[in-house]
Amino acid sequence: MAFQNKNLSVIAYANGFTLWHYKENVTLATITASGYFSNVKTLMNTGDIILINGSDASSIKVVTIAEGVITVGALS
Repeated sequence: MAFQNKNLSVIAYANGFTLWHYKENVTLATITASGYFSNVKTLMNTGDIILINGSDASSIKVVTIAEGVITVGALS
């Protein structure tokens, strides 16, 4: 399934950092695939955090944007 903007919300914003929440009835692997969030690349910044609830699991990921493509990865 494709990204659904209605399922993305801001939890908190401060000093250029945003904490996001995204929930959708698809697998976590689908949601965390490279480019899944690229439709909102003008809203997100590298270093933002996303709390993700998928149909099979939940996770906390960090946003990285390179060449207009958003990827989400493990927190380090």
